Amino acid sequence: MASVSLSFSSSVVPSPIPQEKCKKTHNPTSQNPIFRVTRFAISPAPSKTASNSSSPVKKRHWKQGEFPGISETSSPSSRRRTPLKILKKKLDKKNNAKAWVNTVTEALSERIDKKQWLQALEVFDMLKEQSFYQPKEGTYMKLIVLLGKSGQPHRAHQLFTTMIQEGLDPTPELYTALLAAYCRSKLIDEAFSILNEMKELPLCQPDVFTYSTLIKVCVDAFKFDLVELLYDEMTERSIMPNTVTQNIVLSGYGKAGKFDQMEKVLSSMLESATCKPDVWTMNTIISVFGNMGQVDMMEKWYEKFRNFGIEPETRTFNILIGAYGKRRLYDKMSSVMEYMRRLQFPWTTSTYNNVIEAFADVGDAKHMEWTFDQMRAEGMKADTKTFCCLINGYANAGLFHKVISSVRLAEKYEIPENTTFFNAVLSACGKAEDLMEMERVFKRMKDKQCQPDDTTYLIMIEAYKKEGMNDKIYFLEQERQMVMTDDEKVSEPEDEMFS
Repeated sequence: MASVSLSFSSSVVPSPIPQEKCKKTHNPTSQNPIFRVTRFAISPAPSKTASNSSSPVKKRHWKQGEFPGISETSSPSSRRRTPLKILKKKLDKKNNAKAWVNTVTEALSERIDKKQWLQALEVFDMLKEQSFYQPKEGTYMKLIVLLGKSGQPHRAHQLFTTMIQEGLDPTPELYTALLAAYCRSKLIDEAFSILNEMKELPLCQPDVFTYSTLIKVCVDAFKFDLVELLYDEMTERSIMPNTVTQNIVLSGYGKAGKFDQMEKVLSSMLESATCKPDVWTMNTIISVFGNMGQVDMMEKWYEKFRNFGIEPETRTFNILIGAYGKRRLYDKMSSVMEYMRRLQFPWTTSTYNNVIEAFADVGDAKHMEWTFDQMRAEGMKADTKTFCCLINGYANAGLFHKVISSVRLAEKYEIPENTTFFNAVLSACGKAEDLMEMERVFKRMKDKQCQPDDTTYLIMIEAYKKEGMNDKIYFLEQERQMVMTDDEKVSEPEDEMFS
């Protein structure tokens, strides 16, 4: 392991950063012309009454009925003050209303950015109760996408229905976002139901993005017969697959080991005039072999794409780093990172995550912490995967007290706690044989409205098996079946609606 330390330290171990230098270069206005501030000198308009201040003020005698409500005996000050007070109250009320609107909308935007779907819905309900509320397509789009990414497709559909009830017309983009929500949860039948409804609406016809989204979930499930049906339907509707569509199918064939079909699709792309392979095609192919641990094939295809004239990008190098890390080829991993530095390709969160994951898999807490420290020193923002890797690494190293500190740090950074995050914590509890803490984490997961998946139940069942707790396993299996049944019941009314 010492050789690993030496080869890796040259590119990963952070060098001391002078604080004064950081403070000097922190001012964005000196580095980027976008942040320049333009000041305008605005002179007040000349007053017309100033030049005539010396002329006597003529008293005007109002005729009866010309200016009702104010008598001649009223003082000038009283005539001026009363309207100003009323105007000030109106302005204060208007400003308060504007402040409230900004506060609520900003809170909603903040919850969406932080992927806090439950809190976002609560703020949205609060917003809808206000008198100034007007339904907007963009707000519903953001919420539907957030719910889809958070594994809440049925809530996304409820929100979609509410949007229509409020008078907003559905669009192909909104329908595609709803379809994508079901696809993310691998609910293929429900996704096809959305597609069928779109085809019945003249103004919401599916496009290439709709079909590409549906093709992806079919590819991930290895249902290539459905992929062929979707391709045929696209041909009937004169919808040409684009490079994104072909890249999705390429990835599916590669993951399924159908390399002949993969090369056939790639050959058709090379011969096509409108669907040429791009850097995403390159990334798709090398990631297929990289994830399978076939480093030689990955490097071979990397060179092929370079010969095609396709230049790599940051994500390309991240894929190489991840593949080398999984095979514990730390020298090559370090070389790619140094190569990125020389070509001025930025190290991203994914770059650091791949390195942290490489050391986490083998329980190398020391190098894992060095990488994480440098990540923070360079101002790189950690995400959910970062902390999942840290938790797994500390668990593999037997440092369970650091698992707890990592969870607390994630909470401090307001890292979104999704199913993958809770699964990592549950797995750490299982490795520590702390079943009481595992059950507390499982309860917190459900309190956070985070849906357990098959991995969740398998982790807990395996932990109970080690202790011979057959009764716990039985109740957990019953709960697992109940959750699956509840999902089917929730989708039944939607199936009736789409039929």
